[in-house]
Amino acid sequence: MNKIITIIPISSFNNSKTRLSPFLSESERTNLLKVMLKDIVSNIQDHVSDIIVTSKDEYVLNYAKYLNLNVFKEKEHEHDFLNNAISDAISYISKNYDNYSVMILPADIPLFNSRNMKYILKNRDDFIISPSKGGGTNLLYINREYNYKPLFGAFSFFKHVQEAKNNNLDVNIYDSFYLSLDVNTPEDLGEILLHGRNTHTYNYLSNLNIGVESNHGKERLYVYRKNE
Repeated sequence: MNKIITIIPISSFNNSKTRLSPFLSESERTNLLKVMLKDIVSNIQDHVSDIIVTSKDEYVLNYAKYLNLNVFKEKEHEHDFLNNAISDAISYISKNYDNYSVMILPADIPLFNSRNMKYILKNRDDFIISPSKGGGTNLLYINREYNYKPLFGAFSFFKHVQEAKNNNLDVNIYDSFYLSLDVNTPEDLGEILLHGRNTHTYNYLSNLNIGVESNHGKERLYVYRKNE
């Protein structure tokens, strides 16, 4: 049975998640990314052979080491930074591991849980892909070695599905609410407070006195700071 090697690309902790900047300070957003990473790691570490964080940010790499994760420092690229970083990480894996499958996860899906991981393990002979809101890709499981080309970016879900079909792979579209929720907006924080009660991220947001209520306006949820 193939080992599962997980790649988690992170560009930076600093000045990240800027769409949350009217709601969270820079330090709060940095800590949010750190607790979301802890949630992902805690739910997959017992089921995969290795977790590799790839970044060119030393702060990110040092925090990954603190979590006892392996790290891969990104090379310098002139364009398409994310896809080139993932390609480099896969190349590193191919040279240093035998009999492996690759799972690629973003660092901002804190609702990823053990049930999601069990689904991957149960269907590990498939090429598995999970969509995000807006047509992105929030999980990619590559079950065998082939000339994979990362296509992350706008509407990447559809591009990845087509690429897999072009390579005659059995495509398993895993449509999960918990995997679809990547955190970018205050409303996304509200979803974490509603659905992520057993997560580090939930505890962190609760300690910031962030609350959520149902809203009948433009946004489904009203997310607010209780002390404001």
